[in-house]
Amino acid sequence: MESKKLFLGAAIIALGFTSCKNEKETQAEKTVDTYVVYVDSLENVATEDAMANWQTIEANYDAKSSQAETAMADLSDNAKAKERIEASKMKYEAMKAKMQDAMPSKKQVMRNSLFGEGKVGDDMSFAWVNAANIHGVYQQFVHTVEDNKDSYSREDWDEIKLMYEALDSRKNTVEKEGLSSEDNMKIAGLKLKFAPMFTVNRIGAKSEEMDQAKK
Repeated sequence: MESKKLFLGAAIIALGFTSCKNEKETQAEKTVDTYVVYVDSLENVATEDAMANWQTIEANYDAKSSQAETAMADLSDNAKAKERIEASKMKYEAMKAKMQDAMPSKKQVMRNSLFGEGKVGDDMSFAWVNAANIHGVYQQFVHTVEDNKDSYSREDWDEIKLMYEALDSRKNTVEKEGLSSEDNMKIAGLKLKFAPMFTVNRIGAKSEEMDQAKK
């Protein structure tokens, strides 16, 4: 009788282990499925929407990818799951490459914010700046820098300096094309505002980078 009880007890424990194992495997399979379905769903997102929300997409992908990789340990036969994960990885990387090609570079994003969408490209042409609009161009430039000065890196400040010098060079031409004395004075005021702001904040950004490098 005693041995029968022991046998039944062992059987119940074994059944419990099997049930626990099956539950873990089921959950692991669901985790892998969630990852695969998420990657597949990205194919239905319009390129414009994907570009606008890429940071969120990438963060979600990283989380689901990590969860799927961890879940592999709970699968007794994970060969098929591995294949599915690898296939989804390749699909995502191809999509990521496509997005990166379509997205403007960090440099272009900066130029768009300083001057307006697509106004200054790789050719760095300022031919669109004339006597009628140059004051407004300086206004947008200086006010944008002022609004974002605390978030710029040293590299950003270098780009700002390059753009500022290019705009100044264009101003020399525009002055000969009928720039009014009133607008010229307003621009001079903006330049006086910009110069110390640039110097102080670029030094601050450089110091911050050096501190980070030491750490």
